[in-house]
Amino acid sequence: MYTRAFGLLAAALTVALAATGCGKHDSGDDRIAVKAMIITMFDPEAKPWIEKGRWSHEVSVAGMRNPVRCNDSGLCMMETDMGKANAALSTSAMLASPKLNLDNAYFITAGIAGTPPEAGTLGFAAWARYAVDIDLGHHVLPQDDPAIPNYGYLAMPKAGTEVYELDGRLVDAVYRNTKDVELADSPAADRARAAFPGQEGHKPVVTQCDTATGDNFWSGADSSAQTAAIVSSSTNGQGRYCTSQMEDNATAAALARAGKLNRWVCLRTASNFDRPRPGQSVGDLLRGIDGGADSPGFPLAVDNAYRVASAAADYLMKHPNLD
Repeated sequence: MYTRAFGLLAAALTVALAATGCGKHDSGDDRIAVKAMIITMFDPEAKPWIEKGRWSHEVSVAGMRNPVRCNDSGLCMMETDMGKANAALSTSAMLASPKLNLDNAYFITAGIAGTPPEAGTLGFAAWARYAVDIDLGHHVLPQDDPAIPNYGYLAMPKAGTEVYELDGRLVDAVYRNTKDVELADSPAADRARAAFPGQEGHKPVVTQCDTATGDNFWSGADSSAQTAAIVSSSTNGQGRYCTSQMEDNATAAALARAGKLNRWVCLRTASNFDRPRPGQSVGDLLRGIDGGADSPGFPLAVDNAYRVASAAADYLMKHPNLD
């Protein structure tokens, strides 16, 4: 009787698991086959994916606050949480999950960023060619030694995670197939742009340039100039700073150690300029960002990250050989 009851229970569990999509695939592999993994960093970035996706699986991953969500087409999305430590730990946890088959997966960071008004505008979308960690180095206050160049920055012995060059063929492919995506814009963003010299009349576009990673949420023209100098010198003059964020080198480090850096593309959309408008202090700017005011680019950046990264995921899932 016990044996028969156990057999019936096992059969019932098998049916239940199959019905939830958590049982074995036709290949006999228990894991979910991932074609594209969207990587977001915090709740507002994740929100449009969660709300608009038709997720059939929620995969709990040890070491991650939120589950990895996947649909039956092989699209998945995750949230790392903010900052380099969270990004590295969450990405590593995802990569190590025994529940996910990542053998043929592409990885797409889809997040918001700041931008210098010389290089971008509110709501624009930039595919990175280089990711540069601007924290790793010697940062000296000018009053402590005004003779140090690059606004007090000196490179230090290499840690190995300062610079990642993304696969050019992959970046070019996603750019070609997303450059015509219609981007969100707003009159409020137009007014905010007009406060910066040279920004009036600018509209968001999809482009390629380079991203700077730093845990410190800085702001100001001198900090922006230092960031541009670090990006340029770290890439032998090849990199052009256009977005600032807090996670991408950590995400890249985890992917590189797993042998998957050549499967990663990084999209950042501009929610704010990296300095105050003329006549505004840095403190007033940061208090406005923290309070959600004075940031008309924020909803545009969240929306456009979803629009452009969605198009990239669709392309990569349909054309895994980049044809």
